[in-house]
Amino acid sequence: MHIEEVFDLIKDEIAAMEQGFKANLNSNVYLVSKVGEYILKSGGKRFRPMVLLLASRLCGYSGEKHIPLGGVVDNANLRRGSASANTVWGEGASILVGDYLFSKAFYLTVKYGDLRVLQVLSESTTRMAEGEVLQLLKHSDAGTTEKEYLDVVTNKTAVLISSAARIAGVLSGAGQGKEEALANYGMGLGIAYQLMDDCLDYVSTDEDLGKSVGNDLKEGKVTMPLIRASGLATEAEKEIIREAVEGDELNQAQLDQVISIIRKYKGIEYTIERASAYIDAAKRELDIFEPTIERAALLAVADFVIERTY
Repeated sequence: MHIEEVFDLIKDEIAAMEQGFKANLNSNVYLVSKVGEYILKSGGKRFRPMVLLLASRLCGYSGEKHIPLGGVVDNANLRRGSASANTVWGEGASILVGDYLFSKAFYLTVKYGDLRVLQVLSESTTRMAEGEVLQLLKHSDAGTTEKEYLDVVTNKTAVLISSAARIAGVLSGAGQGKEEALANYGMGLGIAYQLMDDCLDYVSTDEDLGKSVGNDLKEGKVTMPLIRASGLATEAEKEIIREAVEGDELNQAQLDQVISIIRKYKGIEYTIERASAYIDAAKRELDIFEPTIERAALLAVADFVIERTY
């Protein structure tokens, strides 16, 4: 199954989810509604709700709670607003409206979910906060290890996709075994998704990526391709990497040198291999389910994580 077929399968539910969350942006404060709508419109690929909606179908869920909860998992990480909203409205307004959306997401969880769903989301957002702190601690740290980086990825990114999949199992009463399988599937997906983002940051064109190539390094983020290259590099090359990562401002010559070192030690290829291993493991988790169009769709979503170019 192609990813476009997957989108077609749930397009009506995605549209209903977006409409529902937009309706819940009602506020007497004009700026809240305006900035909130802007942030939601720039919300990206709807990857997390897609997983929740498909997994709910896979488990035979026949209710409607999965639709508003899809909006919750899509927006539970918007607490800091977005870079584009910062530019248009100012960082202060963007962050505060991000807080509003974050609070609204939990209001909807209480309204449409149950205590188990609330527990899952509370645990995941707590871990996401821990991931943010871990990332802050490793900012511009050329000595970041692979384990430290994977801890950041797991907590900051993957845990929410895992929760999206688990919630489907909770809603449908699928049982502990299937619930855990879905959570493991989501976790593998989330880690692999971030690893592929790491690769795209170094190999995509600016137009494909929607931001400048090497942007992670410019922001002081040490990701998997660089960690791999640094572990194999000579002392002289390690010093080049250290100066690029820990210096005040990265110039184009330094970026070109670092990319050359990453290519020399096949940091991109290594990262893709790691991502592929996570995807293979994630797909195996779905063996517990009967073959259906929904399972085929979730397998296609997993393949898309590796194949995507944006």
